[in-house]
Amino acid sequence: MGHLGGALRVVRATERVAAAAQTPGMFREEALATGTLWSGIARTSPGNVSGWHHHAAWDTVAFVLAGACRLEGGAGGATVLLAEPGDYLFIPGGVVHRESNPSDVEQVLVVVRVGEGPVLVPVDGPPAA
Repeated sequence: MGHLGGALRVVRATERVAAAAQTPGMFREEALATGTLWSGIARTSPGNVSGWHHHAAWDTVAFVLAGACRLEGGAGGATVLLAEPGDYLFIPGGVVHRESNPSDVEQVLVVVRVGEGPVLVPVDGPPAA
C-alpha cells in the first residue's frame, strides 16, 4: 500500500489483499504496508502447517484471535510454543520458524511487523545449531 502519510484511515476487511509473499499451509492478507511496517491477517486451517520461513530483518508480533498457534523454531526446530486466543507471540527478525494449527477451528492471527527488506523468506528448515 506504500507510504500511508500522516492522515488517519480505516482499512476495511474488504480492502485487505493477498500478501505478495506466502508459504504453503498459511494464507496471509495484507492490510497496511509501508517501508518499515507491515500489518495483516494470517489464516491456517485446522491441522495445517506452514512451510519453514523467516522474516529477514522484520520483528513480528502476532495476536491469536481464533484457533491455536503452535510455533516451532530455534536450533533444529526444538523450541515449541503454543499460543491460544488472547495470547501474543513475538518472533525476532531472522529466526527460522513455522506455524501450525492444532485446533479444530481456523487459526486467525493479527500480525504486525516492523523492519525492512523482504517480508518473507522461505527456507528448507531451521539450522541444526
